[in-house]
Amino acid sequence: MAEEIRYVAPAHYELRIESFSLFAKNYKEKYESNEFEAGGYKWKLILYPNGDKSRNGEDHISIYLAVSGTSPFQPGGAIHSTIRFSLYDQICDRYLTKQGRVTRFHASKVEWGVPRYLPLKIFADPSNGYLVDDTCVFGVEVFVIKSSGVGECVTTQKDCTSFTEDYVISRFADLGDDYLHTEAFTIGVHEWKVRVCPKGDLDNRGKNLSMFLVLADPDKLASGQKVNVRFIIRLKDKYGVVLHQPEACTKWFSSSITYWGWPSFMPLKTVRERVKDSCLFDVEVAVLSIVSKLP
Repeated sequence: MAEEIRYVAPAHYELRIESFSLFAKNYKEKYESNEFEAGGYKWKLILYPNGDKSRNGEDHISIYLAVSGTSPFQPGGAIHSTIRFSLYDQICDRYLTKQGRVTRFHASKVEWGVPRYLPLKIFADPSNGYLVDDTCVFGVEVFVIKSSGVGECVTTQKDCTSFTEDYVISRFADLGDDYLHTEAFTIGVHEWKVRVCPKGDLDNRGKNLSMFLVLADPDKLASGQKVNVRFIIRLKDKYGVVLHQPEACTKWFSSSITYWGWPSFMPLKTVRERVKDSCLFDVEVAVLSIVSKLP
C-alpha cells in the first residue's frame, strides 16, 4: 500500500472511538460501523481492534471496507474503487493515510482491507499520537471508478497516401473578387477542394493572394469526428517554375473547421509582377489520422 502523511481529514467517513481499551474488550472479534454512502453505494467500515487472526493480523490493527445494502450488484456486475484508510495523529494534527490498489468488489467479494494495518505496539504508544487519553479516530475514503463512456479512437492511416494535382488559372489579372474552387478530389474517405481568392480573403482583400484547403463533405463526418491532414500548395508560373512554396501545414478538420490555409499566401503586387497571363498551382494532401468518439 502507498503510505503518506497528510493534514486533510478523510472525505467520506470517520470512526471516533472513546475508551478504546473497553471497546477492545467488548468487540474482541470485530466492530462494524454504521452505513455511509460514497460513490453511489453504501459501505461499512470494519475494525478488528485485536487483529484479524484469520488473516494473519495478530498483534496488529486490522481494518476493512465492506459493501453494504441489499443486493448492490447487478448479475455479473462489480464495483471498482480506490480505498484510503486513515488514522489520526492527535499530537501532530495530521493523518497517517494508506491507499491500496484499485479493488474490485463483486457478489463473492464484498469486503477488502488490510489485516496488518498498524502494529498494536505502535498504535498503543501515546507518544505516537494515535491513541491519546484512550481515544482514537479512524477514517476511510472510497473513490468509485465509473466509466463515463467518453473517449476517442485514433485511426492512423497506414500508407498515408498523398494526392498531388496541378491546376491552371487563366487570365489571372482579369479575375474578380469572388473566390474559386477546384473540382473535388478524394483522399481517404473524404472529398477535398482548393479555394483560391485571387484578390485576397477578408482582411487581405486587395493585398494578398489567399489559398485554402477545403473539406468538401463535412456532413459525412460522424459526431465528434475529425481528420488530421498534412498539405501544401505551391504557386508556379506557366512554365512550371515554383514562385512560392510555404511550409507544409498540418491541421485538424472537423464539422466546425472545414477549411484552413494561407490568407496571406503571397503579396498581390508580387503575383502581378511575376504572372502576366496565366499561372499554375498544385496541391499535395495526405490524410494522417482520423479521430472518432468511442461508441
